[in-house]
Amino acid sequence: MTRRTVIKAAGAGVLASGAATPARGASRAAEGDTLVVVEKSSHAVGFYDAASGRRLGAVQLPDYPHEMVVDSRGRFAYVGHYGVRMASTVGEGGAAVFVIDLVERALARTIDTRPFRRIHGMGIDRDDRLYALSEEKAVLLGFDDPATDEAPSRAVPTHGVKTHLFTLSRDGERAYVTGLLSHTVSLVRPHDAAVPPLLVTPGQLPESSCLSRDEKTLFVGARKSSALVAVDARTMEVRHSRKTGGDPLRVYTLDDERLLATDITAKTLTVWSTGLRPIRSLRLDGTPSAVSLHPTEPLAYVSLLDTDRIAVVDLDRLAVVGGFGTQREPDSSVLLPARP
Repeated sequence: MTRRTVIKAAGAGVLASGAATPARGASRAAEGDTLVVVEKSSHAVGFYDAASGRRLGAVQLPDYPHEMVVDSRGRFAYVGHYGVRMASTVGEGGAAVFVIDLVERALARTIDTRPFRRIHGMGIDRDDRLYALSEEKAVLLGFDDPATDEAPSRAVPTHGVKTHLFTLSRDGERAYVTGLLSHTVSLVRPHDAAVPPLLVTPGQLPESSCLSRDEKTLFVGARKSSALVAVDARTMEVRHSRKTGGDPLRVYTLDDERLLATDITAKTLTVWSTGLRPIRSLRLDGTPSAVSLHPTEPLAYVSLLDTDRIAVVDLDRLAVVGGFGTQREPDSSVLLPARP
């Protein structure tokens, strides 16, 4: 592995917190790169120039959008309407998927998902088929043509409880769904509900996960167990577990050898080996939630929930090289490279 390895994810008006702080390394973001950010407590999706931090526009949405994915052409973003602020918040939540036109920067339309509510985890496969997870019903919804679908094309039960997030295989044939109250991860076949889910308990409060590049290993953050866990992606047997000493909220695949995890208790961003050995850690000045990885440069855009900022991190040096303010509670984001 060279220092210039291309890093990709396997598996986010007036600036709210002051002016942008560009720095050396931040200039690696090309002119025209755009970071699209779900600002969940401002009930909006914001658009930012990734190099300067300048706010380019926003799409206002109903209360508390959460997770987001973008199609392969960068034409549409799909945002789940969770409808409540946090997983612990009581309430029936939202029942919709918002379709955002990324060219017009406008809400194109809304897909009604009733009776499936608290739509949180979102995924999209290599054929641009969309998947959305109902936490309330513990059902994974599928949309074969989300650009035009008016309702789900399919639905499969996950057999978890309070299902929150999922990781999708590239072909969309496997989904790994975390259950916050059942403390399980379910291997679900989104296109064949006749195949029963295969479950494992990797630890307490599993929330996020990611697949290795070869899709043979699933890495899970078990928050209450303070552990990263490696699971066989076919048999769902636990291979290895490693204590982190904190609260691993999100985990991402960087390359064949490295993972990236956010910790909301220690307020750190940590690079781990795929063998679950800690390599290096960076202390941040806010609570890190979701991360977007630049598709061609070693840059991570880290949403800091409590300070309403994006920290721009150089992954080669694991150092903050810039940042900018957002509206309230930035969470999931997607980096859109400049069009050639």
